[in-house]
Amino acid sequence: DHDGEPVIQIAGHKTYETSGHLNMTTVRVTSADYNMNLVSAVYGWLAHDSIVVPHNTLYPDGQTEEQSSQENAEEFSQSQESAKVAALNELDIPVKSWVIVSTVVKDSPSEGRLHAGDVIKAVDGTSIRQPADVAKLVTKHKPGETVDFTVVPVKEATAAEKEGKEATRTEHVKITTQKADDGRAIVGIQAGTDHTFPFQIDIKLADVGGPSAGLMFALGIVDKLTPDDLTGGKFVAGTGTIDDDGKVGPIGGIQMKTVGAREKGARYFLTPKDNCATAAKDTPDGLTLVKVDTIDDAMGALKDIRSGKTSDLPSCTAG
Repeated sequence: DHDGEPVIQIAGHKTYETSGHLNMTTVRVTSADYNMNLVSAVYGWLAHDSIVVPHNTLYPDGQTEEQSSQENAEEFSQSQESAKVAALNELDIPVKSWVIVSTVVKDSPSEGRLHAGDVIKAVDGTSIRQPADVAKLVTKHKPGETVDFTVVPVKEATAAEKEGKEATRTEHVKITTQKADDGRAIVGIQAGTDHTFPFQIDIKLADVGGPSAGLMFALGIVDKLTPDDLTGGKFVAGTGTIDDDGKVGPIGGIQMKTVGAREKGARYFLTPKDNCATAAKDTPDGLTLVKVDTIDDAMGALKDIRSGKTSDLPSCTAG
């Protein structure tokens, strides 16, 4: 829960009561126009709950705070989608997925021809199963050659989805490639994945951005959809990105997150494998860092935690 409201809300499927804690963690960053003085810098270097990083680590050159916030919001939204897919896959609940046009680059060959949300069924007659297939087929061409996209227009796809159906009418869109800086042929789109879920899953959490809560969202969904209490009443926190296949990825600010988790009472912290070495350099007393690389790893670790078999937990070690 957050401020007395459930973070994960599910309708259209049986849910179960949960106990214990399965907490996500986050960090706060300064604004883009913050001017750090010497005292603040020294405090940041010495304090266990903060870290000093170059300004362009958080706000790359030329990027405004508003643009950074928008990017973080998009990553947060995508992490929720991937968490839902990973959780339902873990429970063998089917999810319908398809490849879409995620973004169209301004002034590119695709502008006005393809649109965000168009469903990509095929490229040059070859069926598309995942976003990477699109780039693979486009880059087989030389710059200046034409690529044939078979798509379901976004309006038809959206209308069909609202009716619980799958749009079948497709259009052929021919786009002439242009030359990228590295010489490859490009059309100026980013392909992504969209999903239709068999019941409603909402994640309600304001003022948080970025993808780092993905793992904990996925576990929270699993917890609500299964009769077994994942934590067995224990206080578990964690972090990590997650993709549709349940692969856990590293995040930033790991040492601050472990400190914050322990201060709130966590005894176990699910830690992405690639963050383990850094996290283990300064582990808070009383907190066990549990190494995870997939949602399956996390599920296995939680089983050991709730059964008391913690001596077998895969732990993090300083590299």
